[in-house]
Amino acid sequence: QVQLVESGGGLVQAGGSLRLSCAASGRTFSSYTMGWFRQAPGKEREFVAVITWRGGNTYYTDSVKGRFTISRDNAKNTVYLQMNSLKPEDTAVYYCGIWKTGSYYSRGSYDYWGQGTQITVSS
Repeated sequence: QVQLVESGGGLVQAGGSLRLSCAASGRTFSSYTMGWFRQAPGKEREFVAVITWRGGNTYYTDSVKGRFTISRDNAKNTVYLQMNSLKPEDTAVYYCGIWKTGSYYSRGSYDYWGQGTQITVSS
């Protein structure tokens, strides 16, 4: 059983930065393609970013391109999301998940979600 634990959330002013971490248990972390999603109140969970298991490929939703960077450290079983130039519309609970099959952009393609970490961006 894989467990994911997100951390690094908090309250930040618009224009600020945060770095989220997602620590995974299990000895096969390096073989996982990992994604970040977010869910704002009253909205569906939406794709933010994904990094393939070797870290060679990353993909982002358009609204965060140029502001967010996903990375991973396989030695630490951790994936990161560096978030810069934060906007109030980035406010959401952020989740990491392990891609299983299908589209990287679809929530249904992931399993083993973490508990989420709250990001609140004030204007």
